[in-house]
Amino acid sequence: MDIQLGRSKVVRRAYGIDEIALVPGGRTVDPEVTDTSWSLGGINRDIPIIASAMDGVVDVDMAVKLSQLGALGVLNLEGIQTRYEDPTTALDRITSVGKNEFVPLMQEIYSKPVQENLIRKRIKSIKSQGGIAAVSGTPVAALRFGKAIAEAGADLFFVQATVVSTNHIGPKGQETLNLETLCQDLGLPVVIGNCVTYEVALQLMRAGAAGVMVGIGPGAACTSRGVLGVGIPQATAVADCAAARTDYEKESGRYVPVVADGGIVTGGDICKCIACGADAVMIGSPIARAEEAPGRGFHWGMATPSPVLPRGTRINVGSTGSLERILRGPAKLDDGTHNLLGCLKTSMGTLGAQTIKEMQQVEVVVAPSLLTEGKVYQKAQQLGMGK
Repeated sequence: MDIQLGRSKVVRRAYGIDEIALVPGGRTVDPEVTDTSWSLGGINRDIPIIASAMDGVVDVDMAVKLSQLGALGVLNLEGIQTRYEDPTTALDRITSVGKNEFVPLMQEIYSKPVQENLIRKRIKSIKSQGGIAAVSGTPVAALRFGKAIAEAGADLFFVQATVVSTNHIGPKGQETLNLETLCQDLGLPVVIGNCVTYEVALQLMRAGAAGVMVGIGPGAACTSRGVLGVGIPQATAVADCAAARTDYEKESGRYVPVVADGGIVTGGDICKCIACGADAVMIGSPIARAEEAPGRGFHWGMATPSPVLPRGTRINVGSTGSLERILRGPAKLDDGTHNLLGCLKTSMGTLGAQTIKEMQQVEVVVAPSLLTEGKVYQKAQQLGMGK
């Protein structure tokens, strides 16, 4: 429904994850027989969760562990893992500095050039340990290092920026990335993001994307919405891009997965994103809380080290348990941040959805009071949903 913002502009209401709820239907399913598997670029996974390409979330070891547990981790090819042969010292400095010194330190640490030999080394290290080598870079990195990424044997390449489109106007004389050419010529599946609208998602699918990332600014460590004022609440963004996926499949016969990226903290958030139409989610801060995470209890955004306009910060998320406990349980916390797979399977069972595709069809209602109704004691005592 359109709303008149003023005499000169009519706007559309958009909804965030916290404003919606999922409605049980006429049947239930035993969680043990639910199927949460999905596929991206021909790679099948048991858990529809991707760990974000952030330096506090994924390194080589985490990418391998995530693969072993049935999920997926994406390595940032423009982070400290490819700028430093041994990133330990840089991580020590990032996780120990005070909040007022943090951004200048990040700008200093990330000013060291990315080394192509380290890109090759990290990819090969993941592969040699049996992991899925999913890696991420900006459009600029795709232009510079695409050949090295393919030659090193990467399995998936994520082209990620705050906003990506097929119609980009760059400075005169500067080469810009042709996404359609990249998808055709790179030699491995290309996942593209981020976007938040039906039109752009459809453009990216037509360009040959193997998957589309959805989300601008909802991430725990991201400040793009505050700095730029840009974004669409995640529930609406996912539903719009899922509509593009449906229409593109009718048009082409090709199914392109939609991945909700950002603003997802609990198992309930994952469930709601899939109910809005996502095939999987990308999460950062929940995985940064793993004992094995390279950020050691800290999490920071990909745009934080920008030398001209930082759009991220560092947050202390703490370490709450092993990666296996966070993904597969058993849960030790009561707030929905442990056993994310169990959360999803139980929700699917409650809603009568046996597969991810059935979960995408469950009824959704607008429910602004969903997270506060009846929770006065939890909030007062900072327990469960009141934390």
